[in-house]
Amino acid sequence: MARRRGIMSESFKIELAKELGFYDTVKNEGWGGIRARDAGNMVRRAIEIAEQQLTGAGKHND
Repeated sequence: MARRRGIMSESFKIELAKELGFYDTVKNEGWGGIRARDAGNMVRRAIEIAEQQLTGAGKHND
């Protein structure tokens, strides 16, 4: 099975990991070291940011 290319940029994922408090794990162990719950929270937060951008309710700076 072929690997899918990531949709989120590496810098955006790092920003989310810092915001959600698990960047140290990413830094020390890589993305494979995070818990499934943290990955889910990261996706949830990315969706919230995207929805805010679509509705114009907030801006996200990269």
